[in-house]
Amino acid sequence: MVRILLADDHAVVRRGLKQIILEELAQAFVGEAATGQAVLDSVRKANWDAVVLDISLPDKNGLDVLK
Repeated sequence: MVRILLADDHAVVRRGLKQIILEELAQAFVGEAATGQAVLDSVRKANWDAVVLDISLPDKNGLDVLK
């Protein structure tokens, strides 16, 4: 199973990306995060195969989160 974390502050974007991913990878697990801190918390708690990270998050810059 592929584990993908979607990080974007817009729920519509996360929902759309999740739908596209699940259409192509039906067995994938897709998590969601709306803030930079939520991304960091999720990455520390679980092992993700990929993170789709928005550069512009409300609390932290996506590039800072990436570091």
